[in-house]
Amino acid sequence: MALYENLTLEKGMYQAKGKSLTDVLESLDPSANYVGTSLEGLDAFSRQLKRFDIKVSGAGSDCVEKFFQSSNSAALFPEYVARAVNQGMEEADILSDIVATVTTIDGMDYRSITSNPDDNDKSLAVVNEGAYIPQTVIKTNENLVKLHKRGRMLVSSYEALRFQRLDLFTVTLKQIGAYIARAQLKDAVDVILNGDGNSNACDTITSASADTLTYSDLINLWSTLSPYQLNTVLAPTDAMKKILSMDEMKDSSAGLNFQGSGKMVTPLGANLLHTNAISSDLIIGLDKNCALEMVKATDIVTDYDKLIDRQLERATVSCIAGFAKIFKDASVKLTY
Repeated sequence: MALYENLTLEKGMYQAKGKSLTDVLESLDPSANYVGTSLEGLDAFSRQLKRFDIKVSGAGSDCVEKFFQSSNSAALFPEYVARAVNQGMEEADILSDIVATVTTIDGMDYRSITSNPDDNDKSLAVVNEGAYIPQTVIKTNENLVKLHKRGRMLVSSYEALRFQRLDLFTVTLKQIGAYIARAQLKDAVDVILNGDGNSNACDTITSASADTLTYSDLINLWSTLSPYQLNTVLAPTDAMKKILSMDEMKDSSAGLNFQGSGKMVTPLGANLLHTNAISSDLIIGLDKNCALEMVKATDIVTDYDKLIDRQLERATVSCIAGFAKIFKDASVKLTY
């Protein structure tokens, strides 16, 4: 009998600091042991689903009650919930397109570092022999990064859900993940625009004509951001319409690409991202490689005790994260 079939699953596995149940299972039952077998490609959690014959997707998916056929299989339910929520976050996520780095911390207090070089520092002029070498000052921010807890509460009884198919329940959980992802994006945009409490709000430029957004304004945004790269543009619906309606964006090859694949033309080579997290009269241009840091205190956390004991009423699903500016000048706001 394979090792994964002999593991004893319990609530205590969820108490491992900084580890999910999947991480704990992988340490006990490494996937490397299954290379070349029929179970290759499955992680430790998926092997446990196979062990208890629980199908979570597809037309033949099982009902929620399948998780509670034994105490061992019931211990898998909170991880299933967390993974489904996380999948929804990933599908709705554009944070990965604007965040330079993700820092995971164990506590709730975190100070990021920053460096604000002036124009002379950025130029890196020639240093003559024996001359003073210019320095870049890196320091800890004065104020802590503000962390926000985002989540949802499951308000339903086990009796109401026990006969529901898992693939349908997964859709609901993924939507919770999408809500969390949108809330985190709003937090990130707020930090880009207003700073993280360390006097580092982004600079503002205005369009040449009020209430008008032109290709020349995008050129101005690109040049203002220099020497940083304009590789990402965040725009709300109104601005997206204006950008995509520009003559420069409507050449034949761009139109065919948009109509055939749904991939929008990108202004000045920047990744154009649609979001309603900012107001309708501005866009944000940034260098995603050095503008923003995401700080995570937790990944998806569930009330595993309640979920394992079938007490779904008022069981929470949440995560804690915040954002910090790295280089203040790596993002610019254009208003019109």
